[in-house]
This record gives sequence, C-alpha cells and structure tokens, in this order.
Amino acid sequence: MIAFFKYNFVSLLATLVDFSVFVLLSKGLGIWYIAATIIGAVSGGITAFILNRNWVFKAKNGSIKKQSFKYFMVWIGSIILNTIGIYILVEYLKTSPIAGKIITSAIVGIGFNFLMNKYFIFSNEQI
Repeated sequence: MIAFFKYNFVSLLATLVDFSVFVLLSKGLGIWYIAATIIGAVSGGITAFILNRNWVFKAKNGSIKKQSFKYFMVWIGSIILNTIGIYILVEYLKTSPIAGKIITSAIVGIGFNFLMNKYFIFSNEQI
C-alpha cells in the first residue's frame, strides 16, 4: 500500500514535469500539441523511471538494462495511449488540448501505468 502512495506522488511529480513541458512547448513556443504531448511524455517518463526504480519499488538490485527495456516498452504503450486519447478528445469531442491531456493522463495513469510498473517492470519475478 505504501508503494501505491509513493507511486502516486512520483506520478504527480512526473506529471508536473510532463505538463510543464507540454504547456511551455504548445502555448509558450507554439509547437503542435501532438509533438508537445510526446516530448512532455518523454520528459515525465525519465523522471518517473528514475524515482520509481530508486525510491518507490526499490529495485536498484535488478538489472537496469532489463528494467529500462521493459520501461521503454510500457512507456511507448503509454505514449501511444495518451496520444490517441488526446487526439480523440480534441478532434472528435472538441475538448481543449489541456483538458484532453488531463483526462487522458488520468485514465492511462490509473488503468495502465501503475499496474505495468508494479507487476511487470519493477517486480522481483523473472518475466
């Protein structure tokens, strides 16, 4: 249960990094919202990997190469889900890009990212 709360704290921090980069690029620099979504996700993903490995799941003894590869695969899935979600919300449901980002991030974060981090990337089991 403690790992869940730590994970959520790290997720919040990584999300702040992700959103800050997204807003800076899309609103501040006028970069297309899809490109800003991907770059923000990459920035938040790096933040999350480091903190989850070292603090949340205390998986420093695991192979960083294996963890990195697993994380990369899950991360790509997360980026794809986030990108598709924001695209659908903005283009078809006519939400603002920021609202679409918030809604999509919450759904993907709870329904996909935590479970994959806990049971696939940083588990002690050999998968």
